[in-house]
Amino acid sequence: MHEPKGRSLPLSGPRRFITDMVHFAHQVPTVPVSRVMTVGPLMDARLAHRSRPSWAVLFMKAYALVAAEHPPLRRAFVSFPCARLYEHPQNSCALAVERIMHGEESIFVGMFRAPELQTLDQLQESLAWYKESPLEQIGFYRQALRISRVPTFIRRMLWWSTLNVSGFKRAKRFGTFALTSYGALGAEQMHPISPLSTTLTYGPIDPENGRLWVKIIYDHRVLDGAYVARRLQDLEETLHGAILHELRQGRVHRTAELRPPAA
Repeated sequence: MHEPKGRSLPLSGPRRFITDMVHFAHQVPTVPVSRVMTVGPLMDARLAHRSRPSWAVLFMKAYALVAAEHPPLRRAFVSFPCARLYEHPQNSCALAVERIMHGEESIFVGMFRAPELQTLDQLQESLAWYKESPLEQIGFYRQALRISRVPTFIRRMLWWSTLNVSGFKRAKRFGTFALTSYGALGAEQMHPISPLSTTLTYGPIDPENGRLWVKIIYDHRVLDGAYVARRLQDLEETLHGAILHELRQGRVHRTAELRPPAA
C-alpha cells in the first residue's frame, strides 16, 4: 500500500509579503521590554464612546502621543551609504490587519499617518476602511500585491533600498512603528518581529480588573532598554490621561433616548 503524497502550494501575494518582511526583520537586533498595565477605567468609557474605538486604536494613539514627545521613538537605523540614525518629524503606524483573500486568511498592513494628530473617531473610521473595503480599493494593499508578483531578488532589492538608503522613504512606506496584537483572540505574542525600530503589542485584557501585559520590541541599535521601559510608563499614563479624557468627551448620552415619549 502506497503512502499518500501531499501537495505543493504556490505562495500567495500576502504570504510572499510576509516572507520578505521576516527576511529583513531577522536582520534587526530586537529586544522585548514588557510592563503590566491596568486599563480598567478605559473599558466602560470605550464602550460608551460614540464610535466604540478598538483597543488597537487606543494603543496606537497613546503610543503616537508618547512618541511625539520623545523623538528617539521616531528614529530608525539606516545603513547606506554610511550607518546613521534618521528621525522622522511625525509618527506613522503600520498596523497588521487580517483580511480574507481568495479564501485564505492573509495579513496586510494598514498605514496610519500622524495618529497623534487624529481623533479616535478618525482612526476608527480608517481602521474600518482597511478592514472592510474591497482589497483593490486600498492603494497600500495594491502596491504590496503588485510588488509580490516580481521575482524574489528584485523584491529583496526593493525592500533593502527602502529600508537602508532613505530614512524619509522608509518612514513613508513602512512606518515609524508597528502595532500587532492577538489580545482579542485571547492570546499573547511573546516576541513579534518587524524591520521597524519599535513594535507595540499587548495581550488579552482581564475582564475582572483590566490588567494586561504590554510590550515594546525595540531595535537595540536605536534605543536602550531603560529608555523603552520609561516610555512604557509614559504609555500607561497617556492611556489614563489624554486617551481616557477623549473617550469621555465622545461618550453617547442616552438619557433622552430612555425617557418615555410625552403623552
